[in-house]
Amino acid sequence: MIAGSAHRLPRPLLALTALAVAGAALSGCASGAAPAASAPAIPLADEASILTDVCPATVVVQATWEPEVDHGPFYGLVGPDAVIDTNKKSVTGTLVDGGKSTGVQIEVRSGGSAIGYQPVISQMYQDTSITLGSIPTEDRVAGAVDQPAIGVFATRQQSPQIIMWDPETHPDWTSIADIGKTDATVVVPKGGLYAQALVAKGVLKQSQLSDSYDGSPARFVSDPSIAQNGFATSEPYIYEHEIAQWDKPVEFQLVKDAGYDVYPDALSVRAADLEELSPCLTKLVPILQRSTLAYLADPAPTNALIVKLTEEYDTGWVYSAGVAEAGADVLKDMHLMAGTDPSVPIGAFAPGRAESSFEQITSLLGATGVTIKPGLTADDIFDSEFIDTSITSE
Repeated sequence: MIAGSAHRLPRPLLALTALAVAGAALSGCASGAAPAASAPAIPLADEASILTDVCPATVVVQATWEPEVDHGPFYGLVGPDAVIDTNKKSVTGTLVDGGKSTGVQIEVRSGGSAIGYQPVISQMYQDTSITLGSIPTEDRVAGAVDQPAIGVFATRQQSPQIIMWDPETHPDWTSIADIGKTDATVVVPKGGLYAQALVAKGVLKQSQLSDSYDGSPARFVSDPSIAQNGFATSEPYIYEHEIAQWDKPVEFQLVKDAGYDVYPDALSVRAADLEELSPCLTKLVPILQRSTLAYLADPAPTNALIVKLTEEYDTGWVYSAGVAEAGADVLKDMHLMAGTDPSVPIGAFAPGRAESSFEQITSLLGATGVTIKPGLTADDIFDSEFIDTSITSE
């Protein structure tokens, strides 16, 4: 699998002599499964949402990364009877549609440190109890030879990936293209495909790239002449409000607006399981669509769960209520989750954009030496057949 396909990099807890990150001291909890506060009985959903006869008794969803708002739609499916397992880094509860029971359970498993930072697609082939995994598009392309998976629901329409900079040091920069006109260093994750895409498009120069980004704010704070990788849903808020030695705004541009506009990831199934899971997906995917709309309308309850999970998992991943609130606002205001066209069904893959994503990623991976499965097409990694076309953000 390609390097750098993980959604995030951890922000290490820093020594007292280095940067102090506000809120980094998280309270732990007893190991093992711990129930949430006593929950009332959950009413049964309408027949159209009952999954008992078509889905596994527990629908297992493997997240790409640690709990965060980018995965709000499937954390939002966990009912008020949630049970948190701090050993497995997972949360299990009644799978709800609009607060009503679908008759089955859902288990959402954390990614990142919980799975040894390995790609979700690899985890799904090691553990076949996983029903759906959140898999980056590049991993579905690269994995098609030995670990084929097909995306059935776009959790986000647009990637929150950014390159950010200090506006005081660089008042003349307004875009990533402006950075490319200079010799400034751009710090990115090792193997980051988007950086190579921007080089291929002539937006940045290869000589500018430093693939040494490790998630720590130390280098940016000590050397504001650089530009740095980040995510619109987290870093701008964190640097302004939670890093005491910075404590001011940063400027940024979405990578998609610099020319690398691809579907970032999707809830996916193993390709061989698609037929068997089709009856389940026919009902489950519209529930995910409704969960997305519900999350965008009122993210607070799901955000509270996400922050609680982060605290109780206690992995070193730092995610405050402020980051969650700001991140949800970004997902909505920048149209990253629902997209810019309100007539496009929630979670769908637009054919033209799916094809463009496939072509860009296939070309870039091929150039790095990744073997592309002969005859692979966009239809092998994107599937919108389970999307309810009536569920839009209009």
